[in-house]
Amino acid sequence: MSGFATSGQLIDRAVTETSLTHFGEGSFREGLDRLCNAARDEARFTDMGRMAFEATLVSHLSQRLQVEDWYASHPEIDEEQIVAPLIGLGLPRTGSTALGCLLGEDPAARSLLNWEAMQPCPPAGFVPESVAERLANAEASMERRARVFPRMVQMLPSTATSPSECQTFMAMDFKSQIFQAFAHIPSYVAWFYEDADLVPTYMYVKRVLKLLQWKTPQAKWRLKNPSHALFIGALDQVFPDARYVMTHRDVADVVPSVADLYYELSSAYSDHTSKTYLGAHASEFCALGMKRLIAFRDAGHDHRFFDIHFAPFQNDPFPILEQLYDWLGEELTPEAVARMKVWRESTPRDKHGSHSYDAADFGLRPEALREQFGFYNRRFGL
Repeated sequence: MSGFATSGQLIDRAVTETSLTHFGEGSFREGLDRLCNAARDEARFTDMGRMAFEATLVSHLSQRLQVEDWYASHPEIDEEQIVAPLIGLGLPRTGSTALGCLLGEDPAARSLLNWEAMQPCPPAGFVPESVAERLANAEASMERRARVFPRMVQMLPSTATSPSECQTFMAMDFKSQIFQAFAHIPSYVAWFYEDADLVPTYMYVKRVLKLLQWKTPQAKWRLKNPSHALFIGALDQVFPDARYVMTHRDVADVVPSVADLYYELSSAYSDHTSKTYLGAHASEFCALGMKRLIAFRDAGHDHRFFDIHFAPFQNDPFPILEQLYDWLGEELTPEAVARMKVWRESTPRDKHGSHSYDAADFGLRPEALREQFGFYNRRFGL
């Protein structure tokens, strides 16, 4: 749509909204420029979709301004250390959300929570009285999400205090899969997957995590984001001591589910969403991510990975969690197990109804997917 704002106009809006002017390092500009160009030339937004997408970009710019303002006032934040995080990655729709929620119940560790991801500032360790307001804001945002995207409660049930992905922090550098989920922006996606430098992006993720960690009790981070598979080399440069938990599932279930998730999100913003495009896109980026991740593992990093298969984990996660903690060299305490069991009993699978879709609507066939992902199935015994 020709009326989509320029990057400069969005920057001016964020400056006006926050009364702040310093964005920090300029690594975010190329991604923002490419997003605005793709949104203008390719996305075919409805008026509501255009306004919502512009507001999303302004929000990320505003959050970045606030992060930089806190660093300017308290440069000692940069002295914080993010030590040996456990990072969940792999294909989307493989049970990583349930795993993240269970791990998030361990009081000896810490996860990135939805309310923190939506509004990381002010840092809760320094301004604890701000938490209640941000929790209320996050709950209201989740309610709006359920109205705009009604099937999301079936696909990704979540609350304000559920563990979140670091997509929003990557989005502050304007290199994140979150954008392609809402908009048809193939030129941006091609650049993002093949040419973008994700090292500054992950440096910014670390920057925000340091802010969240500042003046809070020290605990190891439990993070997760399936899209890290696509950029594992850059992630490793920024978090060289990270360990990884990788979730697995039959690709015939994974890829159509990803395509349907993208359809639910993008069709709210445009009247021209193509299911066959989304099916082809989902299979392509999932295959690319697995190829890159397998190459990384085979290059001497396999010992840093713990693998979890979907079916046995859904059946009974606790023996697998015990093995994971043994592998980490950490204690799975009775308190953590008790809290995990409470979460699991209160959040059964399909609590909000089953997520149904037809793979054929997306131009996908199970046997063709299994053939395309044969390299992945053989590698992990699927």
